[in-house]
Amino acid sequence: MIEAYRKDPESVYHTWFLQDQDRLKAFRTIKAGIRDVVLDIQNQSFGSDFKGSSLETVVTAISEQKQVFEGAAHAFYWKPKLRIPDIYENEENKRAFGSFLQASLLAKSEKKVVDEIIKINERKIKGLGPAVANILYFLHPTFFPPFNTAIVKGFNALFHKNIKLGSWLEYLEMRETIIEVNEKYRHFFSKDYGAICGFLFEIGIGRIVIAENANKIIEADDVKRRKVIKKRQQQVLDDLAEQNDHSEVQYLLAKLGKELGYDVWIAQNDHSRQWKGEALGDLSVSKLSQLNCSDEVFKTICLIDVIWLDKNGKIIGAFEVEKSTSIYSGILRLHDLATSMETGKCQLYLLAPKKREREIQAQLLRPSLQSALKIMPISYITFSDLKCDCEAMGKFGNDITILDKVAKKPLNQI
Repeated sequence: MIEAYRKDPESVYHTWFLQDQDRLKAFRTIKAGIRDVVLDIQNQSFGSDFKGSSLETVVTAISEQKQVFEGAAHAFYWKPKLRIPDIYENEENKRAFGSFLQASLLAKSEKKVVDEIIKINERKIKGLGPAVANILYFLHPTFFPPFNTAIVKGFNALFHKNIKLGSWLEYLEMRETIIEVNEKYRHFFSKDYGAICGFLFEIGIGRIVIAENANKIIEADDVKRRKVIKKRQQQVLDDLAEQNDHSEVQYLLAKLGKELGYDVWIAQNDHSRQWKGEALGDLSVSKLSQLNCSDEVFKTICLIDVIWLDKNGKIIGAFEVEKSTSIYSGILRLHDLATSMETGKCQLYLLAPKKREREIQAQLLRPSLQSALKIMPISYITFSDLKCDCEAMGKFGNDITILDKVAKKPLNQI
C-alpha cells in the first residue's frame, strides 16, 4: 500500500509533500504569523473575532497547503451561537492560548510541547481541540503530525481504532502509533510526518482501498465519487495552470530585466521550470552572492522568484510572484532581503492577478508591517499589466524606473 501511494503521481505524496515548493515556504510564513498572534494577544490587540485577526493569516496559510489542509480554518471560525472556540471573548482563555503558542514556538523538544498540550487540555477551553495540531505540524514537522477528519478516518480504518476528532488525549494516542509506524517504515516515509499523514489521508478519502474501508467505498454514491474524482482532476489542472502562470511571469520579468541591461536571478528551486521550451535557469546567473545575513535567511532570499542585479552584482530589484499562495509569505521574503542589504536600497515588488489587488492592499496595511514598510516600501504589479506592457517597457525603458509606469503603491504610501 505504501509503495502504491509513493508511485501514484496524483497522490498527495507527489502533489504536495515532494513537489510543492509552497509547502516549504509555508513553514517560515506560519512561524512568523504565530509570533504576530502571540504579540497581539500579549498587547491586547488580538480582537474578538477570527476574521481580520493575525490568527486568520496563519490558518489561511495552512489551508492553502493543498487538499490535505482544506478546511483547516473551520475549527477557528468564531461561532457566536455556540460561543466557540472560546479564545476570542474569554480573556483568560485567550492568554492561555497565546502562552501555549509561544511555548510551542520556542520549544526545543517534543516533550515540552506535549507538556503544553496537557496543560491547555486541562483548561477545557470550549471548542479548542486538536485542530491546533495543524499549527504544531508547521512549527515542528518531525515532532507532531497534522490532524483532520480524513487523516483520522484513515488512521481508524487502518489500525482498527476509534480516535475522536475533538480529544487532545486521543490525538496524543494517535500520534504515538504514527511515530511507531513511521519509524518502522522510515525508508518509505520521512522524518517529516507529512508523508505518513498524506498516506492516512489517502486512505481516509478512499483513494487507497483496504479491507476495512472497502464496503464503505462500494456503498458510496456513484455520483459523489465522480464528483470527488472530477474535483481532484480539476485540482491537478489548476495546479498546472498556476505553475504555468507563475513560470510565465518569472520568464517575462527575467527577459525584461535582461533587456534593461541587468543580470537576473531566478529562485533556486525554479531553475528547472520551463516556459515555451526554455528553462528558467538558463536566464539566471548560476549563483547569488552571499549577503550580510544568517544562512537560514539567505536560503529564504534565494527563494525570491526574480531578482535583478547590476553588472557589479548589486541587487537593484526583487519580485515575488503570488498567484494563489500567501501574499504575506512573499512580503516576508522581500523584508528579509531589504534588511540584509548592506548599502543602498533596492526596489521591491509583489506580482499577483488583478483579483488579488485588494488582498495585497490589505496585507500591506497590516499594522505590524508599517515600521518596516517605511524603510523598504513595496509596490505591486498585476499580471495583466505586466503582460500587456512588458514588450513596450523592454523596448523603450532604460532602467528599473520604467516599472513606475505599471507599479502601484498601497494607499498609505501614496
